[in-house]
Amino acid sequence: MLSTTAKGTTHLTVLSERFARERLTAAAQAQGALVSDVPEVLFVCVHNAGRSQMAAALLDHHAQGTVHVRSAGSTPANEINPAVREVMGELGLDLSREFPKPLTTDVVEAADVVITMGCGDACPIFPGKRYLDWELTDPAGKGVDDVRPIRDDIDQRVRELLSELVPAGTS
Repeated sequence: MLSTTAKGTTHLTVLSERFARERLTAAAQAQGALVSDVPEVLFVCVHNAGRSQMAAALLDHHAQGTVHVRSAGSTPANEINPAVREVMGELGLDLSREFPKPLTTDVVEAADVVITMGCGDACPIFPGKRYLDWELTDPAGKGVDDVRPIRDDIDQRVRELLSELVPAGTS
């Protein structure tokens, strides 16, 4: 799956191993063989190169282990948007180890909350999941000055979501 969108093959083996591990963990959670004691959140956008990557990194950062976060794209890009990497780096969040991942049924099934960002119709619907659609500007093709407000909007939404998932004093 990753080789169809990979820009290069240098790190494809390592990325494939990480992607396979995530999918197997998600499948085990979806089947009840592995129980998570923290909420599972999945962020989905079209390319998994901008909005969903920022949201996942911000929630992971703010949650400090109290939430498990995944991201995916309905049509993954070759790489994460360079302007997104830069504006996240301004906050001390390094996306260099991240890569666009394809949306799979198992990660949706494992999630408690699924947040779509411009691709809601591509995401499978399962009972018992909470679905949210965040209308956000796509950072594709934009420079850092235009991506910062998108990042800040996502950060505010992520903080609100976190306060709902992990109320103060329960972490």
